[in-house]
Amino acid sequence: MKAIKIILGIITALILAFFLTGLVVQEVVYTNEVIVNKPVPEVFEDFQNVSLMKKWMPDLESIETIEELPNKLGSTYKVVVENKGKPITMTQKILEYEHNERIALGYDAENMLKTDDYVFTAEGNNTKILQTSICTSESYVMSCLFPYFKGALKKMSQQYLDQFKKVSEAHTKTPTIDKSELP
Repeated sequence: MKAIKIILGIITALILAFFLTGLVVQEVVYTNEVIVNKPVPEVFEDFQNVSLMKKWMPDLESIETIEELPNKLGSTYKVVVENKGKPITMTQKILEYEHNERIALGYDAENMLKTDDYVFTAEGNNTKILQTSICTSESYVMSCLFPYFKGALKKMSQQYLDQFKKVSEAHTKTPTIDKSELP
């Protein structure tokens, strides 16, 4: 009987600790970075190229424009990714946009709200991408889970950046032909 009380006490303490996590930790923040061996304008262009996105984000199934604004700021998209064979639909909104400098994307995926802020800086002829991510939730239970998955979220984001680096460095811009120079 004493062993059962001890076990129940431990279980109760763990459950309490889990639910207190949501009160103490309101959001999960992490950063990642990568250096791409190309100049900023080319990297920034590659980063927004939808056909390249599917190469560095293998879970990406589709991106559909909901509303695209001339300055990109506030543009929204429907993004579908595959997670363990199940499609997950989310809304992506461009929160900040400074050409060749910064792009911040907000995602709303049911109970997960995530912001990815990418800053592009020149380091010689290379480009450093610094990603700062913030995860929150409208669901209290989900917000209790995020701190325990911070490492996995950070690792996945770093894998995407590393894969982007490979894809971007392998991608060469197709030269355009100036038709005024043709005979």
